[in-house]
Amino acid sequence: MKPIPGTPPARVSELSRIGDRLSFVYTERSTIHRDANAVTVTDQRGVIHVPAATIGALVLGPGTRVTHQAMMLLADSGSTAVWVGEQGVRYYAHGRGLSRSSRWIEAQAAIVSNRNRRLAVARDMYGRRFPDEDVTGATMQQLRGREGARVKRAYRSAADAVGLDWSKRTYDSADFSSGDPVNQALSAATACLYGVVHAVVVALGCSPALGVVHTGHERSFVFDVADLYKTDSAIPVAFRIATSASADIPGDTRRAMRDEIHRQRLLQRCVQDIQSLLAEGDSSLVEDWDVIYLWDGSAGRVAGGTDYAAEVDVPW
Repeated sequence: MKPIPGTPPARVSELSRIGDRLSFVYTERSTIHRDANAVTVTDQRGVIHVPAATIGALVLGPGTRVTHQAMMLLADSGSTAVWVGEQGVRYYAHGRGLSRSSRWIEAQAAIVSNRNRRLAVARDMYGRRFPDEDVTGATMQQLRGREGARVKRAYRSAADAVGLDWSKRTYDSADFSSGDPVNQALSAATACLYGVVHAVVVALGCSPALGVVHTGHERSFVFDVADLYKTDSAIPVAFRIATSASADIPGDTRRAMRDEIHRQRLLQRCVQDIQSLLAEGDSSLVEDWDVIYLWDGSAGRVAGGTDYAAEVDVPW
């Protein structure tokens, strides 16, 4: 038998963990190619090289062209490519993630399909935002009310910190430029946060669509997880940029978010939070699975690639 052509994919153990990578690299009006194990970004200013295995998400804006070799390298390195629109605030698609295991998406599906477990995880999510409050017996309606009040306080606090007269969050998803500076910055900041969280979600092998609190959207789980960090990262960054006399609000917001994500070690926190939420205390889920199992029904799973014919009497 002839060998499969092309370079074989790297083993997961050879790659950098998602929590140890750069958060995101944004580019627009450029050509993405490959040079050895680096992604090259070429525009009118020249060429830069970025080691593919260090990237969490390569965010591709308008006017970007990507070669086949570049996408092969990103896929092999477990780096997610995210295609976005103008100013980076409209999501279109994403590429392959790092995980080659189904354990987290199976745990996620089990939680979402069981009402009691879903409510318990939702309470856990909200409990992380209210560390001084007991949410053990809270209903979803009560939790939503507390969250709404918390976000309002976060907007007010961020506005007071920069001396801004804040009214409310308003934006037109079809017309970015119609918003005032703070709402433009908020849109750009949350888009960056969503992109990074999306990269972590798919890198772990979870489904972006299977949300616990949010539901019915292709990125429901991304919104769930991003809400854990929005008031501490995106909102203060956006208000700071909006009052800085910036001539490029989307660009300056992206750079400020990149620095804030690094400062808060948000990729590491995001990985840990997702795993602890979905594991629900089951330490076996955190083990590395890089093999194919068969569902057993009673034992849960058994090894694949094994001849089980001797276990039963086969009448044919």
